[in-house]
Amino acid sequence: MAIERTFSILKPDATERNLTGAINALIEKAGLRIVAQKRIRMTREQAGTFYAVHKERPFFGELVDFMTSGPVVVQVLEGENAVLKHRDVMGATDPSKAADGTIRKLHAKSIGENSVHGSDAPETAAIEIAQFFSGNEIVG
Repeated sequence: MAIERTFSILKPDATERNLTGAINALIEKAGLRIVAQKRIRMTREQAGTFYAVHKERPFFGELVDFMTSGPVVVQVLEGENAVLKHRDVMGATDPSKAADGTIRKLHAKSIGENSVHGSDAPETAAIEIAQFFSGNEIVG
């Protein structure tokens, strides 16, 4: 299998509760390597661009408000089958339906405050990574 990269965000509900280390431990235990990471305060413009796919959905404004409500940790993860592996370790969006031991089962507060974001495909990951990282910030 080829090594690929994926994008991850530790959301404001996770950073507010000091879960960065606990979540990163689960990511690394799943066999993924964190090759870039920074803590930022997402602007409304960044959040709007990032979640533009949801612009027409009724929850868009609430999502932008939430993602700009506190610091987030944006990351580039690397490993074999990284997109799928990260999605597996994140667990279902609804924490009540997430598998035991997943990030969302262990740490999510609700469907909306679900602690993490992960890319859904390698192509999406490339776009998301480029929004927050330049090439020289990614070191593996």
